[in-house]
Amino acid sequence: QVQLVDSGGGLVQAGGSLRLSCAASGSISRIWVMAWYRQAPGKQRELVASITRDGGTTNYGDSVKGRFTISRDNTKATVALQMNSLKPEDTAVYYCYVLSVGNRRYWGQGTQVTVSS
Repeated sequence: QVQLVDSGGGLVQAGGSLRLSCAASGSISRIWVMAWYRQAPGKQRELVASITRDGGTTNYGDSVKGRFTISRDNTKATVALQMNSLKPEDTAVYYCYVLSVGNRRYWGQGTQVTVSS
């Protein structure tokens, strides 16, 4: 089992920045992929960014490429999402996600990001 606690959301003006953090606990040695997803009202949950265990492979949603950066610290079992040049359309609940050995998937509780125009 893996437990996730995500934090760092808030209200920011367009063009501003926020940094989200997620701390994992439990069976952290079995974690493979860490990622961030988001879900806006009335929309499906979508991938924002993902990163493999060794940090060698990252993947970004088209709408955030060049603005967001994902990173992880395996020693602390954390994953962060640096969000720059935020836009109103980035407004959503952001969820930390982990894919663990055995294809087990875990979600954080979500943190609200609101970007005002």
